[in-house]
Amino acid sequence: MKHSMDSLRKAQTNSNRTMATLTLAMTFVVIAFVSALSTGKYPITLSGLAAGDPMALRTFTVLRLPRAVMGLIGGFGLGIAGFVYQTVFRNPLASPDIIGVSSGASAGAAFAILFVSAAAPSTTLFAFFGALLAVCLSLGLTALSPVRDHSSIVLAGIAVHSLAQTFLMVLKLMADPEKQLASIEYWIMGSLSGVTSSKIPFPVAIILSSSALVFLLHRHILALSVQEDEARMLGVSVQKTRFFVLFLATLTVAATVSVTGLISFIGLLAPHTARLLTGHNRRSSCLLSGIIGSVLLLTADVLAKSLTAVELPVSIFTSLLGAPFLIYLILSERRR
Repeated sequence: MKHSMDSLRKAQTNSNRTMATLTLAMTFVVIAFVSALSTGKYPITLSGLAAGDPMALRTFTVLRLPRAVMGLIGGFGLGIAGFVYQTVFRNPLASPDIIGVSSGASAGAAFAILFVSAAAPSTTLFAFFGALLAVCLSLGLTALSPVRDHSSIVLAGIAVHSLAQTFLMVLKLMADPEKQLASIEYWIMGSLSGVTSSKIPFPVAIILSSSALVFLLHRHILALSVQEDEARMLGVSVQKTRFFVLFLATLTVAATVSVTGLISFIGLLAPHTARLLTGHNRRSSCLLSGIIGSVLLLTADVLAKSLTAVELPVSIFTSLLGAPFLIYLILSERRR
């Protein structure tokens, strides 16, 4: 009886802690979102918006709002995708690069800049399909492998990543150093500066729908974090579930980076931080991964817009956050 009461108290304490953590994270999201709306090269005020000042309204609706929405939803999607990758591969260092998503998107964007147009629509479209092609190749190679487990997916992803990087280097060599090469490098560094209202409906719809499916399949995803035999005993079709949830995560990442360019470390940082705060592999960890991803991307964008006279790439600031975190992980593993 006493043991049962202690278990109930512990469960209640954990539940209260989780709710407090989620509430605090949502507060940070609101602060970061408002900061993203109010920060920029062209100052706007609430009084100007309320008075219907044309310049203030145009700045808010054309420049600030689409960018902030993409930061909010894109960061959320990257966090959710990172949670899926790390859970499925049972590796806290797993990220979209592990199956070639980022390198495929880079190669697709570079191909569009060289042979189609450097304009945003074609670059976005080719980056999206480049990422999808990369993951399809990775999963296709895995299907041909006699050993179909998460290690074979990682090996296939490394092969596809290397192939895409080789293709990207060839495209860079062919590019005009003064125009095309600069466009390729800037896209690879990642930025929200090119986000407009016409660009966000497609990626936002994909990110939200894929994230919703991930939440619906949450129990199946958690089952993949244990040994495959145990997952099968729980009634999970391991191969089909793994391939499907990885495809959902890839759709999310592809939709985000096709608009923003490559955004590093958020898919790594957000889920790991969420597990540190709420414990391993609970539903709240998945949601919190997305929320932390939003905070990280919005905060990085605010810093990119405000620290210098010239806007900097977002990935500079996400990398500044990510590198110390990796060092922390290395040191913490060494102490164990």
